[in-house]
Amino acid sequence: MSGLAYVTGPTVATSVDVNSVAVVGPGAIGTTVAAALYESGAAPRLYGRTARARLELRADGEHVIVPGPVDTDPAAVTHPADIVFLAVKSTQIDAAAGWLSTLCHPETVVCVLQNGVEQVAMVTPLVAGCPVVPSVVWFPAQTQPDGSVWLRGAARLTLPDSSASQIVAEALRGSRCAVELDADFTSVAWRKLLQNAVAGLMALSGRRAGVFRRDDIAALSLSYLHECLAVARAEGATLGDTVPQEIVDSFRAYPTDMGTSILADREAGRPLEWRIRNDVIARRGREHGIPTPISDVVTPLLAAVSDGPG
Repeated sequence: MSGLAYVTGPTVATSVDVNSVAVVGPGAIGTTVAAALYESGAAPRLYGRTARARLELRADGEHVIVPGPVDTDPAAVTHPADIVFLAVKSTQIDAAAGWLSTLCHPETVVCVLQNGVEQVAMVTPLVAGCPVVPSVVWFPAQTQPDGSVWLRGAARLTLPDSSASQIVAEALRGSRCAVELDADFTSVAWRKLLQNAVAGLMALSGRRAGVFRRDDIAALSLSYLHECLAVARAEGATLGDTVPQEIVDSFRAYPTDMGTSILADREAGRPLEWRIRNDVIARRGREHGIPTPISDVVTPLLAAVSDGPG
């Protein structure tokens, strides 16, 4: 690691220590990023709901151990971090507020490792003016029964092309987690949202990726994705007509046992991220006067699965 990163831009004019890094939420995504930082020479501080002595990542035949501990008490934080990776789910943001208030100083860069296109709006009120960097996470990582994380593909993040993003990229430079800066982040984020939205069908069916090999589910998915595409374009995303079919084809090509985080949450009885993965399509559609008939069915069903009653 190079130590200090000096970056000047419209939102950031600071020098930060890229080794002064905290990871809040060491689940599948947080563990992957923590392991990437650790392998590159940093010593990430780990914070979460469950105390653990260490984190474990398994990938490509390797077994990476990230020394802990995972601290569980925000009041025990003695000094802030220059970079915070926020890897809790959108349903857990309020619960992470204590960590953010103790870990952030005015120029801390907060990189949000979450689904959706509303990351900045949700996190900014909790970080007192710190620069917030949204991300698109492009890697399949799954928590195993023993608590370790299985990384099933290459780790990659896409960030907007900004000065704050450059600081995050510097912290991960040369690590197993590649970072891309994209000037058209809006399009990238909405494309991923389309993928996340249709993955909600896995939670509704209780099936893994193999379910998309059914012709009826593939046809439903394609119709749903065209609906989502219309909303994405109204939001400023530049996405081609072939994107829905490309996403369906990718799901059909996955290993049949490949899961997704929203399915894992249903299986574990946890709240689902239906608001930021599915309801956002209907909400933004209404704002633009775009009909969203499939979203209007999928969203309340996911909400009922998540929140009940019954």
